[in-house]
Amino acid sequence: MSQDNFWDNRAYAQKLVDESAAIKRRIEPLLKAESQQADMQTMLELADGEEEATQKEIQSELTADLPKFTEQLETLELELMLDGPHDRSNCILSINAGAGGTESCDWANMLLRMYQRWGEERGWQVEISELLPGEVAGIKSATLLVTGENSYGYCKAERGVHRLVRISPFDSNKRRHTSFASIDVIAEIEESEQEELPPAEFDVGTFRSGGKGGQNVNKVETAVRIRHIPTGLVVACQNQRSQHQNRATAMNILMAKITALREDEQKSELEKFYGDKGSISWGNQIRSYVFQPYRMVKDLRTNVQASDVQGVMDGDLDPFVNGWLRAGCPTEKASGIGDENQ
Repeated sequence: MSQDNFWDNRAYAQKLVDESAAIKRRIEPLLKAESQQADMQTMLELADGEEEATQKEIQSELTADLPKFTEQLETLELELMLDGPHDRSNCILSINAGAGGTESCDWANMLLRMYQRWGEERGWQVEISELLPGEVAGIKSATLLVTGENSYGYCKAERGVHRLVRISPFDSNKRRHTSFASIDVIAEIEESEQEELPPAEFDVGTFRSGGKGGQNVNKVETAVRIRHIPTGLVVACQNQRSQHQNRATAMNILMAKITALREDEQKSELEKFYGDKGSISWGNQIRSYVFQPYRMVKDLRTNVQASDVQGVMDGDLDPFVNGWLRAGCPTEKASGIGDENQ
């Protein structure tokens, strides 16, 4: 980076700058923790020769600093667990409503808001690239581009079926309903890592974007839908104002999906992968969110649970994600909350 001609190739230079910043973000917390530990050790050594009152003052100060220091160490420990080939990459998170009709579409929309809040809390950029509204309320599906360090490593904990139990706002008889939505997460693949595929394998179509108007958005066909003919994978993008930008984003997402599919096929794990996620219905959930008759969110793979349901829906997902990482990323489900009639 200190070379005179470093910025001659701006794209390559920016990539190195980003890589350098990422390395610094990993190293600096460790150096800070080592410095804090040394300071604490020095204070303990100094306290040995002091009077009792001074010893109590030092002890009080160390007791106050210890919880925050422990929290920092736990964060470093979690960072070390993200050692997969794509864990430090950006990710593509898809939400699909399952069994339950309008109720499930509303549940999918609630999950969309939850992941947006979670991403904002972690300092990630969360962008909706595709959204299909429900017929009555909520959404049928949505695709999010999550940009930020380690976003795939953390978001992959959310892959699976999520179950909601609540009194339905769409039921005039105020009965409890169970709804399901599926979350899929794949890593974003950089262009340099993408496989070169012939243009004939792609079927590209355009359509008018939905949502609010403004300039060309609803007047010309700026939205793009691309289908990969051999695999049948389809991706649409309509969040950008130009067709060229939407096409580039859609192709990037589609290539990431193709790469993930090919990797699973090569490892003979495709059937197992979708077996873990299962159909979007009863008995396949990884996490249950119960609003009535009691209030609890419980991860069925790790038994991590929380009673602050509203806090979870506002994006407080770290306890569940961290618990999943600490448990070794299990796919088998632990004991569940039980039937919603209990």
